[in-house]
Amino acid sequence: MLEHGGSKILPVIPQLIIPFKTALNTRDAGIIVVVLKVLQQLVVSGDMIGEALVPYYRQLLPVFNIFKNHKINVGDKIVYNQRKRLVLGDLIQETLVRRMYIYLHYIYIWYIYKF
Repeated sequence: MLEHGGSKILPVIPQLIIPFKTALNTRDAGIIVVVLKVLQQLVVSGDMIGEALVPYYRQLLPVFNIFKNHKINVGDKIVYNQRKRLVLGDLIQETLVRRMYIYLHYIYIWYIYKF
């Protein structure tokens, strides 16, 4: 749907926020990983989708703030979860900085310091 939706995706964004918020509020790492990957695909699937998500950051960012430091530090050992993109902290960082426009990161930082 995301690959072939094109301009039909943008009007549906407000209806997607409640399921995203519900899934993030489960605070289950596996579910959050899936939501982050879907958000990344959503942003790159059409024009202006990143900007359409801006009004809903207040609903999505608090859960990202909780899990942003969930990173694996094993020293010099191999962690295969990194290859599969299952490390939650790294995936949140990737979603906020690389996929969802750089100004999202600044809004995220503003949100952390304000609250």
